[in-house]
Amino acid sequence: MTRPHLWIRAEARPTEQRVPIVPADAARLVADGFTVTVEESPTRIVPLEEYVEAGCETAPAGSWVDAPEGAVVVGIKELPEQPTDLQHTHVFFAHAYKGQEGAEEVLDRFRRGGGELLDVEYLTVDGKRVVAFGFWAGYVGAALSVLRHRGLLDGAVAPMTRDDLDARLRESTPTTPERALVIGSRGRSGTGAVEALGVAGCEVTRWDRADTKVLDRPALLGHDLLVNCVVSHDKQEPFVSAAEVDAPRRLRTVGDVTCDVTSEANLLPFNTSITTWEEPVRRFGTDEHPLEVIAIDNLPSLLPRESSESFSAELTPLLPDLAVRSGPWAASLEWFRKHVH
Repeated sequence: MTRPHLWIRAEARPTEQRVPIVPADAARLVADGFTVTVEESPTRIVPLEEYVEAGCETAPAGSWVDAPEGAVVVGIKELPEQPTDLQHTHVFFAHAYKGQEGAEEVLDRFRRGGGELLDVEYLTVDGKRVVAFGFWAGYVGAALSVLRHRGLLDGAVAPMTRDDLDARLRESTPTTPERALVIGSRGRSGTGAVEALGVAGCEVTRWDRADTKVLDRPALLGHDLLVNCVVSHDKQEPFVSAAEVDAPRRLRTVGDVTCDVTSEANLLPFNTSITTWEEPVRRFGTDEHPLEVIAIDNLPSLLPRESSESFSAELTPLLPDLAVRSGPWAASLEWFRKHVH
């Protein structure tokens, strides 16, 4: 079977340290007949030398624009703004199919260049995603929410190890545990959020689809923290309405793991923009009734090595089917064709 040339690009976002394929998995791909090229990167958590030892070729950062015809460019987050026309096949999280801000511009770049987008978010089997950073997104989102609620997150945050993060959570456990609600608790992100809240010693309530058909608003607003892990493709009743933002309530901190802030399906529509590593918290409400939101759209980057290893372990077994676009690749390609043609 033909093995495509995989080109692991350097990330354009300066805070992004993750990589889609780690050296141990790259070595297995090379042994299986793949050509793997890895760009130099000043931010990647994994040193380039480890890829060289795994048998990969190397290239300067940004050189994917001149990659051989047929090469598949693999990344994590958004592409740089140039070139304006995209000719290669790209695998990354594009966030381009739910009306997000800038989505049409992204798709237009593929239309003009004749390239192809295989969005990782839409690699599915029977409608369920098979590759994701979800667990670590939920874990980090919940952990940061707890630290903020306890007054221990003030200012910029930086990547660390899970051991470091867990130590901060355990050291800050209060006498009376916070009441934390995770909505979407059965999914990947929800599972990660519940685990982090357990490390932090919180009292956790788990809601899923059945619990949100008719929202129990007093119960929702009666928690200290809310962690939103629900992915919605259609507009529906928000979890927190604009009127409730300024009203009396126990809820004080929201971790928006889903982070669909510019989508019509945003379940926390009072917040319409992301927060960042430099300024992770946005404040709403009043002085008497504050409501603080963390809505960082690359949460797993706080734990770059752990999240990269788990993502790579899920992505790598799918790559032999990439050449013929079978399995989950067919599902992702169908989404692309639906929105581009």
